Parts: sequence; C-alpha cells; structure tokens
Amino acid sequence: MDGQYRKNIHPGTGVDIVRKADQRSGHLTRGTVEAVLTRSPHHPHGIKVRLTDGQVGRVKAILSAL
Repeated sequence: MDGQYRKNIHPGTGVDIVRKADQRSGHLTRGTVEAVLTRSPHHPHGIKVRLTDGQVGRVKAILSAL
C-alpha cells in the first residue's frame, strides 16, 4: 500500500518509516502507528506518524501484518 495517502494509515497499522535524522541514509524504522500527524489527505513524501515507541517519521511502506 501507498504511504502517501492518509486513508491507508490508522492507529495500529504496521509501517516502515524514515525519521528526519535518517532521511539522507534512507534507514527505515519498523513499528506500529500510535497517531497520524499529517492532516492533509495526501503528502508526496509520506504521511507523518508517531509510532508506539514515540518515534516520528514519514511512512514509506505499509506492512500487511506486524
């Protein structure tokens, strides 16, 4: 699924995100969505979320199951 559309992401969804500090390297962090932070329905760089462990980043991939 595409991480650019807010409708695809809900609390509890398993995702891979890229944190701000990892944007240059492209290192992905895996976790579960706690909150969706982007208000608009679409964002070209990915919807910004907060994971259950407190990390914040933009969704690059939505996992089918975590």
